[in-house]
Amino acid sequence: MDFHPQPTPGVARPWAFPAPDRGKLDNGLTLLTSHRPGQQVVAVEIFVPAPLDAEPAGLDGVATIMARALSEGTDQRSAEEFAAELERCGATLDAHADHPGVRVSLEVPVSRLPKALGLLSEALIAPAFLDTEIERLVRNRLDEIPHETANPSRRAAKQLSKELFPAESRMSRPRQGTEETVAAIDAAAVRAFYEAYVRPGTATAVVVGDLTGVDLDKVLADTLGAWTGEPAEPLPMPPITADDTGRVVIVDRPGAVQTQLLIGRIGADRHDRVWPAQVLGTYCLGGTLTSRLDKVLREEKGYTYGVRAFGQVLRSDAEGNGASMLAISGSVDTPNTGPALGDLWQVLRTLAAEGLTDAERETAVQNLVGVAPLKYETAASVAGTLADQVEQHLPDDFQAQLYARLAETGTVEATAAVVSAFPVDRLVTVLVGDAAQIADPVRELGIGEVTVVTG
Repeated sequence: MDFHPQPTPGVARPWAFPAPDRGKLDNGLTLLTSHRPGQQVVAVEIFVPAPLDAEPAGLDGVATIMARALSEGTDQRSAEEFAAELERCGATLDAHADHPGVRVSLEVPVSRLPKALGLLSEALIAPAFLDTEIERLVRNRLDEIPHETANPSRRAAKQLSKELFPAESRMSRPRQGTEETVAAIDAAAVRAFYEAYVRPGTATAVVVGDLTGVDLDKVLADTLGAWTGEPAEPLPMPPITADDTGRVVIVDRPGAVQTQLLIGRIGADRHDRVWPAQVLGTYCLGGTLTSRLDKVLREEKGYTYGVRAFGQVLRSDAEGNGASMLAISGSVDTPNTGPALGDLWQVLRTLAAEGLTDAERETAVQNLVGVAPLKYETAASVAGTLADQVEQHLPDDFQAQLYARLAETGTVEATAAVVSAFPVDRLVTVLVGDAAQIADPVRELGIGEVTVVTG
């Protein structure tokens, strides 16, 4: 039997995160484009700096309702007609609001890009914001809130924000509003927020895909170029403060068979020089199935299906007023909540005393840097990262430089960063579970004062 010759490996080609081309339309809209040969589905991201801090008092969630309403009809088409036109283009359109602002995302085959960009522009320029549609979106949002409260991970996140940030800070409250604030939102409030903050002069558009044969300048001029609005300065970002005094808060769920863990504090944002080392060290601690936390809590003890450590930027600016959430998240069975937390703290103490190993550092670098070309195979992944850089006020080459820095970061530097990120005496622990079973074992650990809340 003759076999086909075994393939031989090729020569590794150098890779770097793609650098975008920058430009600006006549209406002031900043433009980032990246030609990606072979990517026949084009991704477009629009970032509008309409932060949650700008929401009027008592109307938390109005930014979310506005974002959702952008695709619910315009002055030219009803919601049904607008959805039908998107479907004919084979396009998907999504929008959401977060602390930095509003993001609108479009994906469409390149052959239908002009039509889809026309629809996107129509949504940004002339949204209908009909009373009936806003009322429906408000009802939908009110229906979502009880389900989020019932979800242990969502409930833990809500409680951690409330614990970390002062009550007057927007970050202490749910991003998409509470039942009380959402119920107060009407079409007039949505329209007022839109008119105050959605304008081209402060917005950025990111376009990524195979743009061969596309007269992008003309397409953009005919679509997003028609967007007008009074110039406005971006809102200054207030400094972010938090209280990460070590303590434990149990959200009581009588009869729960599992306990949801969320352990966190705030840390530096991506402008800080420690960020690459922190990314690397945090990955070694809990970034994958082979990390320290999983080795102990999952493989050795069988407490959990997995525990993850991560850093997530909350808001960021070039003046250093930003912050990130540093957290450890997972779930364990109720009877082993105390032992699991005890072992988790022991992992952190051992890490501080002995440091990471060179083997751990090498594995993390290979996983983070080595898979990057696969991570950014799609236009949407590239566009999303470029838009992240825009909303975090980062340079266009940040992601490329991050991978270079990760490869250069040594074991000692990564250890120092992760130990500083997760000090055992400065962590706020939120547990969603059966307080009657877990409160006493957790108190015995001595990791902080234990408080029980309901809900």
